[in-house]
Amino acid sequence: MADARRSWATGSFLQDATHVAIETWHAYRTPIILTTFFVLFGLLIYLHLTEERGQLLVLPKIYEQDTKPQPEQQLDEKVVELPKATAASKTNGPRRIKGELNKPNKTIQIQEVSRSEEIQVLVFFSSITATTQKVASEYAQTLDKALSGIDTTSGASFLPIQVLDLAEVDLDEYFITPPKIKGRNGSFVDTFYLFLIPSYNIDTINDTFLEHMNETHHDFRIDTAALAPILGYSVFGLGDKEGWPTEDEGFCFQAKEIDKWMAKLTGRKRAYPLGVGDSKGDFKERLAEWSSGVVDVLSLVSQTGSLGEGVVGSGDPIESDDEEEAEDDDGEVLFDEGSVPNMSKLKQQGRIDDLEDLGRMIKKESGPAPVAVDFTSYGKRTAKKAPTQAPKEMVPKESPTYKSLTKQGYAIVGSHSGVKICRWTKSALRGRGSCYKFSFYGINSHQCMETTPSLSCSNKCVFCWRHGTNPVGTNWRWVVDPPELIFAGVKENHYKKIKVMRGVPGVRAERFAEAMRIRHCALSLVGEPIFYPHINEFLAMLHAERISSFLVCNAQHPDQLAALRHVTQLYVSIDASNRESLRRIDRPLHRDFWERFQRCLEVLRARRFRQRTVFRLTLVKGFNVEDEVAGYADLVEKALPCFVEIKGVTYCGTSTSAGAGLTMGNVPFYHEVQEFVTALEAELQRRGLGYGLAAEHAHSCCVLIASERFRVDGRWHTVIDYDKFFALLEERGPDGEFTPEEYMGPATPEWATWGNGGFDPRDTRVDRKGRAIEG
Repeated sequence: MADARRSWATGSFLQDATHVAIETWHAYRTPIILTTFFVLFGLLIYLHLTEERGQLLVLPKIYEQDTKPQPEQQLDEKVVELPKATAASKTNGPRRIKGELNKPNKTIQIQEVSRSEEIQVLVFFSSITATTQKVASEYAQTLDKALSGIDTTSGASFLPIQVLDLAEVDLDEYFITPPKIKGRNGSFVDTFYLFLIPSYNIDTINDTFLEHMNETHHDFRIDTAALAPILGYSVFGLGDKEGWPTEDEGFCFQAKEIDKWMAKLTGRKRAYPLGVGDSKGDFKERLAEWSSGVVDVLSLVSQTGSLGEGVVGSGDPIESDDEEEAEDDDGEVLFDEGSVPNMSKLKQQGRIDDLEDLGRMIKKESGPAPVAVDFTSYGKRTAKKAPTQAPKEMVPKESPTYKSLTKQGYAIVGSHSGVKICRWTKSALRGRGSCYKFSFYGINSHQCMETTPSLSCSNKCVFCWRHGTNPVGTNWRWVVDPPELIFAGVKENHYKKIKVMRGVPGVRAERFAEAMRIRHCALSLVGEPIFYPHINEFLAMLHAERISSFLVCNAQHPDQLAALRHVTQLYVSIDASNRESLRRIDRPLHRDFWERFQRCLEVLRARRFRQRTVFRLTLVKGFNVEDEVAGYADLVEKALPCFVEIKGVTYCGTSTSAGAGLTMGNVPFYHEVQEFVTALEAELQRRGLGYGLAAEHAHSCCVLIASERFRVDGRWHTVIDYDKFFALLEERGPDGEFTPEEYMGPATPEWATWGNGGFDPRDTRVDRKGRAIEG
């Protein structure tokens, strides 16, 4: 009975306990579950944070000679002495190399390495006959002397240059990961690679080296930019044009390949463009140019520890010109197409610049061009005169206009001037063709600076290539910057923009060196140059440094045009042949725009024996082409310019001219431009005005009609003798009298004359992917 009672009591107790537990669970199950979850989650985080990171890697890290793996955080502290030329690195496991590719948008940034106080320049060479070895040794001595003259008091100093034969060094020690070299004070130094590479058509160390770089780049165990930690590199190629006359046929082809592979392995750290020289020709001159550029870069590196801000090279085997921003160039007038954004979007983008933009937004739908807004004052004012206010800046730094122009690639100088590098400058630097001014007038595009001292204009042309972002006005109402400030500022910013091109693949070292000396200024960027009150002083500064001047105005400021002193060539934009057409296409702000236009033609006629004068016609189908040949002939007959440039409008493809009804259909084909030009030339001949078809540049869709004054012994002489121009200017002064014929240059090159296309035979025309275009 006792056992039975104990069994019953125990069962009763368990039932009571179970009942209590169930009641407790139902009452507190939610907080119990949440508490358990957070405890487990906290435990998981604790285990994750305390676990060794190296245990999570699938592949092992870099091994030392004793094969002991190091933690990743100590990777950059690995000690490796300067390797011997014949030493070989042996490991017992796969190597995982981490290169520091500079990607500013990465979520996880690689820990920065402290800047070294010393720099080791390594000069690599290859040679069969020992010729390049001698060149490399002599070059290293010369470079050592040049580097010793660099002020390193506030920057890194240079160790004696090491000259290394690619046939003797262990390529793994230098081209899988940079060597850790100890400097004078025992700390590690930064390295900079230079290459002197001859090209051979037989198997040499060059082929081995190229294959090594190929394998390194594609090895899954090695980062694609394994040499990213080095400061930079540059390559110079030696060749023989007797065997390989052109680069396309093999001249310095192996140096070009090494340059491209190094761009990939270093994460685009091309410090200076590839240099090439003919060993039996211009080798010493080209090497001196390349070396001078390298010294400049090394000076910058020693002070800043980097190559500076700028455009980096792609390193792609097939080079590409694709860019995010639509390109433009001097003389290629662009227009936009697309929908008109709404008011809030325009405000956010900073695109509301004047009343005309507001009128276009109100209409929204494509239709006739808006009526020009008149800001001109006539007669006496009846309203109460507003209090005098201090003049404002034309383009303040905090304004939407400033932000828009700088985003488009402009450098704003002072408060109303700008400078921008032209796409033809980039093209010429890479040997891919120069603009029409080289074909017609002998101007090197890579030595041309495109600028304006006034970003404001008195027209709102439907094809304006600046997307309506520049300010407008009919009289100067802003702060006036001194010409000295503008001149110094535009030169400084132009050179900065040229310098950032040194890392672009395909840039030619000799042209890059030439580009660092401005020889021409195109005052046609945007706005109205003669609007600037001190334009004559600005021109004098250009001419004092023997920089030629091409000035383009819009035929709306006759008084300023009449007061203009000598320029190398004076342009007037002629966008229409009659009043109504001019109003529709130029959308001038002046009420008396047609009268101003006519007066400018009279000024041009009076100057035709003092300056080279040019009509610039921009053809836009549907606006100023059809049935206007006779009207244009009337204008030519009135002004009798020295030259008439006829050019088709260039499609841009953005969104601000839709209100004018422009589409891709308004862009004339080149054969249509040719038909218009031949019709205009025939009309001028019929009137006995003495003009003929002189030259063309099909790539720009541009043709030049010239006065017979520039035809000598049956050949056209449209090229300018710039030295003669400056000599005349210095001899007779800015107001002196001399004729355009006095500084007429040599005959126009045969390849540039009418019927021959006008593409520079020294260059190679390519498509958007960098592939050569045949024919």
